[in-house]
Amino acid sequence: MKAHPTSIEGLLRIELDLQLNADGWFVESFHRDKLLAAGGPAYDVVQHNVLAIDRAGVLRGIHAEPWDKYLAPSAGRLFVAIVELRANAQFGQVECFELAPGEALYVPRGCGNSFCTLEPHTVYNFLVNETWSPERITVDPFDPELAIRWPFPRAELSYTDRDASNPPLTEVRAQLV
Repeated sequence: MKAHPTSIEGLLRIELDLQLNADGWFVESFHRDKLLAAGGPAYDVVQHNVLAIDRAGVLRGIHAEPWDKYLAPSAGRLFVAIVELRANAQFGQVECFELAPGEALYVPRGCGNSFCTLEPHTVYNFLVNETWSPERITVDPFDPELAIRWPFPRAELSYTDRDASNPPLTEVRAQLV
């Protein structure tokens, strides 16, 4: 496991040791001690969630919950956009990644997470260090200020009305000040 810092404080891009074999592959998608040894935080998982999506172009987010997240696909590929939503000098900064099996992200609380499936039959795992609660900060994934270049035109994306009606970044910024 190798952890690489990004331009957003605390956000780590993680390379996992994907081992190919005659039947497919094996990966240890999360190992607390190895994450710590690679420079990551001491991360105590409370809940492991799995989301399976049948088609490409499904978009979810942007959501910043009051917990840290460890994201790793086990099938398919994801486009992930992380937005800094903590009240600091980096507020509004966006980092985008493509993730496939063998790759992961550690997302600190306060950073908004969003993703779009790039392939059908994508399986997305996320581990969290707090149990679910409805508390969260949301932002419009299509906000021009964020300028996220989604991998499909908006008309071809599948998203919830709730996500599309999230407030723009300017409203979130005003609430944090």
